Amino acid sequence: MGFEYYRLGRELGAALAEAGFTVMTGGGPGVMEAANRGAQEAGGHSVGCNIRLPLEQHPNPYLDRVLTFDYFFVRKVMLVKYSSGFIFLPGGFGTMDELFETLTLIQTGKLHAFPCIALGRAFWRPLLDVALERLYEVGTVSPGEVELALVDTPAEAVELIAATCGPPLAQRAGQGV
Repeated sequence: MGFEYYRLGRELGAALAEAGFTVMTGGGPGVMEAANRGAQEAGGHSVGCNIRLPLEQHPNPYLDRVLTFDYFFVRKVMLVKYSSGFIFLPGGFGTMDELFETLTLIQTGKLHAFPCIALGRAFWRPLLDVALERLYEVGTVSPGEVELALVDTPAEAVELIAATCGPPLAQRAGQGV
C-alpha cells in the first residue's frame, strides 16, 4: 500500500474526527491504521474490528477500542451494524468484498440511507467502470439502483457522510434530538 493511500487515510480519519464522527475500521495495518491514527491525532474516537488470522493482522496501535473476530462475515455484520456509512479507500480483496457486500445490502433493501463513498477516483474508476458496465449490460443491476459516490478528497467524503447521516450522535445529543 503506497504512502499516498496511507496519507489519504490519515487525512480522512482526522477529518471525520474533527466533524465529530467515530472512525471504525478493520483495525489492521495500512490504510486502516492510517484512518485510526488520523482520528486519534485529531482527538477523536478510533475503533477497530480486527480479524484473527494465523499469520497476519494484529490490531494497529491507534485504537481506543478493539473487537476481535474469528470470521470475516461476523466482522462485516458488526461494521455495518454500527456504522452510519462507509468510505472505501483503495485496498485489496477484503475491501472489494466489503464494498460489494454493502452494495448488495443496499440493492436488496437491507440498508437504507447508508452512504457508500469510494475515496480515490483514480483507483476506483477503472474497476467500477468495467464491473458496472458488465452488470448493466447483462441486466443484473440497473443504472441508479445503488449509489456509490466517487470523490478525491477527505473533505468531500466527510461532507457527503454528514449530508446523508446528519450530525454525529454526540452533536445531535447536544441539540436535544
